Amino acid sequence: EDPELNINHPYYDVARHGIIQLAGDDNSGRKVITFSCCRMPPSHQLNHTRLLEYLKYTLDQYVENDYTVVYFHYGLKSLNKPSLKWLQTAYKEFDRNCSNSVLPSIIFKSLLTISFSFPRYKKNLKALYVVHPTNFIKILWNIFKPLISHKFGKKITYLNYLSDLREHLKYDQLNIPQEVIRHDENLRGKQKGKLPPVVKVPPPRPPLPTQQFGVSLQYIKDKNKGELIPPVMKETVSYLKRKGLQVEGLFRRSASIQTIKDVQKLYNQGKSVNFDDYHDIHIPAVILKTFLRELPQPLLTFDCYDHILGITSVESSLRVTRCKQIIQGLPEHNYIVLKYLICFLHMVSQESIYNRMTASSLACVFGLNLIWPSKGTASLSALVPLNLFTELLIDFYTNIFNSRTVPGE
Repeated sequence: EDPELNINHPYYDVARHGIIQLAGDDNSGRKVITFSCCRMPPSHQLNHTRLLEYLKYTLDQYVENDYTVVYFHYGLKSLNKPSLKWLQTAYKEFDRNCSNSVLPSIIFKSLLTISFSFPRYKKNLKALYVVHPTNFIKILWNIFKPLISHKFGKKITYLNYLSDLREHLKYDQLNIPQEVIRHDENLRGKQKGKLPPVVKVPPPRPPLPTQQFGVSLQYIKDKNKGELIPPVMKETVSYLKRKGLQVEGLFRRSASIQTIKDVQKLYNQGKSVNFDDYHDIHIPAVILKTFLRELPQPLLTFDCYDHILGITSVESSLRVTRCKQIIQGLPEHNYIVLKYLICFLHMVSQESIYNRMTASSLACVFGLNLIWPSKGTASLSALVPLNLFTELLIDFYTNIFNSRTVPGE
């Protein structure tokens, strides 16, 4: 059970099983949600209607932004799969305008139903990875294929082994159930009667003197004549201030993975980047998020993580003061960079009538790019305080950042 899960959580009875979890980001910076069938208890111990509601509740936190779902199919058995009656009810709820059909008793059906019956869930779902699919899953897909658009069908990928996920996601961030890992090992062991050869991973290269991504703020400062604001942050923020403040959905959209890699490479090699050449305002936005996410330690630091989680237990009228206290404890360099970033995000929120990015919307995007735990990834239950803290920083920027002087001010 998630130690951060509060017993007052509206779906505590379902959430405590860990069936649905947040699992960091994919290679494009999109939030990843996992669904693990093996964590479903016997049917008589789980209210499947509540499970479906909890799935919707979870997706509702992300459907405004691009996101990815990983479905671990192993572990769905006759003991824990939902009844046909429940599936019929779910089908009617999500697909009222479609005629009844034979419904397979499988959770995958629910994921598909939610995805293609509700445009708000389908639009920003960029990938659905089905891990360890059975032949029945593939037959099921062929049945539903005529009902699903070709565009959505391209989002679904079957992965026979866990290692296949590495190509698409940050594998180490996934909280994969031990049962799934053991099943994967058994499958590999049966393949030609032996495990595949171990691929040797070369040792990491030392960073370039011009490196921007994946190195500390201190490293960037030392290699840039003492400049406190990293060049990549200064250039992306400056560009977005000039051309992106009124762009609808700024920071919500992803961009081409290859393009992002190319831009990162240019920055890491110390070469100039002209964002006008890419004709896509979302590229500098994604680059900014990627820079923050790839810092070795989050901008808000690991030390602040537990303090930030406690923000929801603080009386509402005292929360801004508590935010102020927490960031006062940041190292000076982190404070300066954070202030620079939040000042910009505050400006973005002031244009929300055009860009539809309120402080709350921006917090959902940036919360987990500013703070994450030192081990593993933040759980779903941690999202509320992390996003609330970020929202308060953006909303009350002037109040929170007015009492600590920094160099150059």
